[in-house]
Amino acid sequence: MGHDPRSAYVERFWLGILGPSTTWLVRYMANRLDATPEGFDLDLAGTAAALGLGARGGRHSPFMRALSRCCQFDVAEARPDGTLAVRRKLPPLSRRQLLRLSPELVAAHQAWQETELALPAHEQQRRRSRRLALSLLELGEDVEATEHQLQRWSFHPTLCRESAAWAAERHAQAREAADADPAA
Repeated sequence: MGHDPRSAYVERFWLGILGPSTTWLVRYMANRLDATPEGFDLDLAGTAAALGLGARGGRHSPFMRALSRCCQFDVAEARPDGTLAVRRKLPPLSRRQLLRLSPELVAAHQAWQETELALPAHEQQRRRSRRLALSLLELGEDVEATEHQLQRWSFHPTLCRESAAWAAERHAQAREAADADPAA
């Protein structure tokens, strides 16, 4: 359960809590974990440069502050063995975190929650499965691999097949539109 770090929910609601550098770092790590689910070595200087956080080192560098904020907000956990455990999904904001947002964002979050709660559970699963399938195709997976990954994530096989087909159609439409518009 939770929200993918690259989701609209995280961009809209978590961004004001984590800050932009930390949000980008969490997204960067999510992309890396998609490519290497078993884990990876995080090159601190290379990652800082990739995120535009400069080469300046030290505990108070922008990159190290972003890394510290990941741990401060329980998005990541520094382990005694030197590894960093990173959440693949961010939870909904807590009441205390909501109080840090602007009144407009609090109202938008409330409206989002009401909309989500109004959806039947099967429709929530369908939407989640479709979003994941589309993300997998955009990352370069084929339809069969996408369907199998959804099954590994415990979606019903029929829903996996339907979601993979739906995502393939949307992905193809997006590619055709991009090919038709050379300015894109």
